[in-house]
Amino acid sequence: MRYPDSHSATDLRRLNLPRILFFILLLFGSLASAGQKANVIYLMVDDMGYADLSCYGRKDYQTPNLDELAAAGMKFMNAYAAAAVCTPTRVAFMTGRYPARVDIGLLEPWTGSKKDVGIGLSPAVHSLAKAVKTAGYETALIGKWHLGGDTAYAPRKHGFNYFYGIKSGGADYTSHRGATGEPDLYENETPVTASGYLTDLIGQKAIAFLNREHSKPFFLSLQFTAPHWPWQAPGDKPMPDSLFGNPVRLAINGSPAIFAAMMKSLDEQVGKIMQVLKERGLDQNTVVIFTSDNGGEKFSDMGPFTKGKMNVWEGGIRVPAFVVWPGKVASNVVSVQPVITMDWSATILAITGAKMDPAFPVDGINLVPYLEDKNRHISRTFYWRLTQRVNQHAVLDGNWKYLRDGDNEYLFDINLDPGEKNDLRKSESAKYILLKQKYFDWEKTMLPPKAL
Repeated sequence: MRYPDSHSATDLRRLNLPRILFFILLLFGSLASAGQKANVIYLMVDDMGYADLSCYGRKDYQTPNLDELAAAGMKFMNAYAAAAVCTPTRVAFMTGRYPARVDIGLLEPWTGSKKDVGIGLSPAVHSLAKAVKTAGYETALIGKWHLGGDTAYAPRKHGFNYFYGIKSGGADYTSHRGATGEPDLYENETPVTASGYLTDLIGQKAIAFLNREHSKPFFLSLQFTAPHWPWQAPGDKPMPDSLFGNPVRLAINGSPAIFAAMMKSLDEQVGKIMQVLKERGLDQNTVVIFTSDNGGEKFSDMGPFTKGKMNVWEGGIRVPAFVVWPGKVASNVVSVQPVITMDWSATILAITGAKMDPAFPVDGINLVPYLEDKNRHISRTFYWRLTQRVNQHAVLDGNWKYLRDGDNEYLFDINLDPGEKNDLRKSESAKYILLKQKYFDWEKTMLPPKAL
């Protein structure tokens, strides 16, 4: 008996053999891809205020590429930086630990001046990049380092196979000179010269890295200097010699229009990078984590929050953040889960299967379960301390925040009062006493502050 859906030998010969082979190869390719570890791009920008992206509320310019990227994954409304200034937050990411546990994390920030010569992130500290490299990843840091200028502290001493970028806290976007006036553009340990706007150069090097033939999964720490001062748009002249030697002088001038142009350039480079990722067929197996190292400065929009960079008020530590992970993280998800810089480190460890040295346990948590389940939530407790340029400290415990700024103390319900306007110390005295004690208990486990 012949069934209607059966095929004779003649029928089989009629089938397109190349097409059959194509689908067999596609199937095996999909199975192989499913077994591969995910690539990771950690995209940290510099001094971006909470509402500096149009998807977070900025109105006077648009960031379409970053908005599109955020919409492709989970956007966090309660993301925090580990510190209100560059170096400590970068220490937190590289170690997964509170910056006050690490010597260079006490600098607010590392300046590259004479007093900071010979200081950097010790290679004896087990870093995230070392762990991920040991787990079989190709590693690269493109952009800003800011954890020591000496070769002994260079990125490749900490597990990165490749480095391109600046070692200081901020460089002229046109001449690529650091705040001290010295050239500050490096490829690995070699000083290099290049022509072009710094944001563009960082983006181009990231694209060159993605276009390589990768025999291993990769971890790209992509740390743009934008929109950190000096305030320069593409095509602007270099800063005059008179402004170098003191970082404060490089932060003068500027305008909202220049800031908008800097943000537009950043957005364009991110768009180009994501396009190359797609063209290379890497987008479906690459996790992209986006955040900022701290709050913004004078041209930034901190949204409803008070103050900005160099303050542990919400405007200095609340930052934009989102995660894109096709097949794992749903698109267009908004999360109110509180997260902090060290969580990104712990999450990357989990994604890559890497392990930190038990002698250097991380303070962050693995966010993968929360990324996969938008309804999952956990209450968190975070701590901050600034001692060099300002005297501030804070603890956030659930929705309650204890804050000390100089001689003044405050207690806020951040959920009801995100702008930190209504001090509740008197009406919630028990909570005030409890959180104040929690802060001091935590501080006892940290290194003592370092004098400026």
